[in-house]
Amino acid sequence: MQFRPIGHGLILSACLALPFAASAQVAGTTVLGTTQSVYATAANGWSVKKAILDHDVYNDDAKPEVVGSVEDIIIAPKGSVSYAVVNASKYLGLSSHYVLIPAEQFHVENQRITLPDATKEALRNVPEFKYNRNADEKLK
Repeated sequence: MQFRPIGHGLILSACLALPFAASAQVAGTTVLGTTQSVYATAANGWSVKKAILDHDVYNDDAKPEVVGSVEDIIIAPKGSVSYAVVNASKYLGLSSHYVLIPAEQFHVENQRITLPDATKEALRNVPEFKYNRNADEKLK
């Protein structure tokens, strides 16, 4: 039987991982939570519920005008925020015309969510967004 030398990188990786594997692995449990540095980063982020959902969307005119309201946030299958669903109906609160707007098109100015160059008419002319009927089933 002949032995082959194992690369130093593989041995080093195994040694560095050993303390974590030994302390974190307990049968029937899952390690939850995150580090303090991640907590600090998250605390400085935005709460979708508090700062975005159900908030008005303004255009960037000299006299900003409400052009819609954020109704939902769409998360891409890989986990990033991709789109906002904006209600662009003529009578906000009484009817709905949902449109899908890419997240990178929004800006925050003067503590307002703005959509540069948007008008009520332009958003009403965007094809209406319809949810996939099976979208909720992916979480079940």
